[in-house]
Amino acid sequence: QVQLVESGGGLVQAGGSLTLSCAPSGGTASRYTTAWFRQAPGRDRTTVATITPTGDITYHIDSVKGRFAISRDNAKNTVYLQMNSLKPEDTAVYYCAMDRLLGGYRYWGQGTQVTVSS
Repeated sequence: QVQLVESGGGLVQAGGSLTLSCAPSGGTASRYTTAWFRQAPGRDRTTVATITPTGDITYHIDSVKGRFAISRDNAKNTVYLQMNSLKPEDTAVYYCAMDRLLGGYRYWGQGTQVTVSS
């Protein structure tokens, strides 16, 4: 049974930085396409960024391009989301997901809260 363990959320002032980490307990990160999602209060969960198993292709939504960066260190079995120049509108619960299937992802983390104060 693969369980995703997330860490790195917290409270930060606007303009600050945070790094989220996601590691698959009982699994091997290098096997999976991985994504970060976020869900703000009262809003749908949306994709933030994705990365292929080898890390050669990444995708970021327009609103975070140039500020966020998804990466992976397969030797450490971990996927990261580096978040810089944070804005209050980035406030949300962030979720890691691995193993893309048709229509979704097989494994999900428990979510980590990111709060950006103005």
